Amino acid sequence: MKDLKASDIMIRPVVSARKNASARDVTLQLLNGFYSGMPVTDEDGKVIGVVTEFDLLEAVMEGKQLVKITAGDVMSKEVSTVDVDTSVSDIIRIMKLKNIIRIPVTEDDKLVGVVARCDILTSLIEPEFVTYM
Repeated sequence: MKDLKASDIMIRPVVSARKNASARDVTLQLLNGFYSGMPVTDEDGKVIGVVTEFDLLEAVMEGKQLVKITAGDVMSKEVSTVDVDTSVSDIIRIMKLKNIIRIPVTEDDKLVGVVARCDILTSLIEPEFVTYM
């Protein structure tokens, strides 16, 4: 595990939202992609926030309609990212410290992938089961 870096295990392509995307559309992307959060990027691909299921649920609890608000309205602006060269050990430390499930991966300040806890676990085991389509 010591030799693994973010670039070795990150998932790409990665889907991100722009801050003007409707919260409803972000919700649909999360549900269709089976993930619980999504980076928000600017026009240059720089990560400016993250929208999670909790952010969306909180907006609903406040009486907001997802179709009337945007990713920019609900996103968490304090977002942790890691560089492609960040070690998996460091990624685990950040995830544990900040209690996060997935972390955007950047290269030259631009979003290039995402690493989730399950991606780390997957990289550490030899698959015993394989599904063929």
